[in-house]
Amino acid sequence: MSVPTDRASFKAFCLRKLGDPVIKINVSDDQVDDRIDEAIQWFVDYHWDGAFRTYYKYQITPTDVTNKYITLPSEIIGAVEIFDIGDALQTNNLFNIRYQIALNDLYTLTSVSMVPYYMAMQHIQLLEQLLVGKQPIRYNRYYGNKFYLDGNWDILVPGTFLIINCYTAVNPDTNASAWQDLWLQRYATALIKRQWGENLSKFNGMQLQGGLSFNGQTIKEEAMAEIAEIHQTMIDSVLPADVFIG
Repeated sequence: MSVPTDRASFKAFCLRKLGDPVIKINVSDDQVDDRIDEAIQWFVDYHWDGAFRTYYKYQITPTDVTNKYITLPSEIIGAVEIFDIGDALQTNNLFNIRYQIALNDLYTLTSVSMVPYYMAMQHIQLLEQLLVGKQPIRYNRYYGNKFYLDGNWDILVPGTFLIINCYTAVNPDTNASAWQDLWLQRYATALIKRQWGENLSKFNGMQLQGGLSFNGQTIKEEAMAEIAEIHQTMIDSVLPADVFIG
């Protein structure tokens, strides 16, 4: 079996699964590309391997401070949070609690229990969450990829960096190994088959030489059943929410 490594080989692979070149697949190249793009969109939005969690580093500009938002790359499909801005308890501040603990008590931690230190750090973190809180953010990739920080932009000095915890789409056009995903191959093939059936359904009942006739509706119905099964398989394979609780 030829393993797809790019869009062209992936397209040929899907068509061969439908019978090409033994059987004429009545779809245009543009239609095949459209169905592959549709499959990739589903792959990115719903498949567990369609996106990955990463950290995006962005340098603030004067324009960003004026606009009070930044523009993220189009491949970022979701933003979770940002690293704290101006953390009052950061360890490089001579007058904060963590620095003083590290300066005065760290040498003794090798000979005593770590439990009191751990509990103290948990308490400090709780106080920070209650008194400072997390920076509110808003982001929607379909709204111009604008990432909004709802807070005081005066503390964001141009030239400093933001670290954004986000999810990036796995685009097979730039990540060739994604073309080898079995779900993507199966789903794209089913979408192309549906397109094939829709094309042929316009000629249902038309007689060909030898007494044969078009039956595009059957092909379309088979494809629709396959697509529904693929969707259900994805739903069933996702872990229930309560698995992550506790």
